[in-house]
Amino acid sequence: MTAFVLVSGGYTGGWLWREVAAGLRAAGAEVHPATLTGLGDRRHLAGPGVDLDTHIEDLVQLIDHVDAPEVVLVGYCYGIYPSAGAAGRRPGRVSRLVYLDSPMPQDGYSMIDQIREQMPDGPARDRALRQQERAEDGWRIPAPTRAEWRAHGNLAGVPDEALDRLARLASPAPAGPYAQRLRLSAAVAALPMTGVFCTTGGTMDIAALEALVASGLPLVQHLVDERATFFELATGHWPMLSTPDELTDVLLRAAAGGGHRLAGPTAATAQDATAQDASAAGSSATLS
Repeated sequence: MTAFVLVSGGYTGGWLWREVAAGLRAAGAEVHPATLTGLGDRRHLAGPGVDLDTHIEDLVQLIDHVDAPEVVLVGYCYGIYPSAGAAGRRPGRVSRLVYLDSPMPQDGYSMIDQIREQMPDGPARDRALRQQERAEDGWRIPAPTRAEWRAHGNLAGVPDEALDRLARLASPAPAGPYAQRLRLSAAVAALPMTGVFCTTGGTMDIAALEALVASGLPLVQHLVDERATFFELATGHWPMLSTPDELTDVLLRAAAGGGHRLAGPTAATAQDATAQDASAAGSSATLS
């Protein structure tokens, strides 16, 4: 039996995976949706001391308390940062790390660092950086309103009922986890991985990633690996709400090692790697 640990992003919790968790269980899988400290129904535990290490420890403890010998660890959006941190501390317990419409964390960078240094200029970058400035008492970022979700959440395909649930259950988010720099173990790079791109309104897809690989860009060459697979979902940033059945199928296929595999660059293009500009490096730093 495959065991999944599902890790959501900011403002949300394990409740976000309701339909996907039901679909995975119906397929015979074991499912553990995580709620990180200070979020969801654990919002009462939020405080200025909650940071990325707190969320990494949440997931380490969850993995340690799962009976299955290995888990497929799925990190969505911000959730990939604690997922990668926990995978580095328990590499022998993670059979595959899934990047679900998420950034590609880098050692020594916080999520805010990557947004500031690698995200293209524009309204989305500006909004993300202003989140820290909105923090109440210096640490609590208010949850978006329903109107803010609709305006800026890339909700393509999300039905009104699911948006109502998102607006009702979204919790404030502690600011600390977004600002703390991740120390990424080398063991994470050795794990099988899957990237899932949500292509409606997204900034990356398989074709764009293949173009970066073909250019010889060093940052993405490690993704040319038999253990690295990729999928696309033609939906917005919330596939567990907009296309839960399709996401369930993708996660089951990813757990089985399915998906698209990348081809390596030619020798000629590899020689041109140093010519890649900073904007290309920034684009390749995320899987969404």
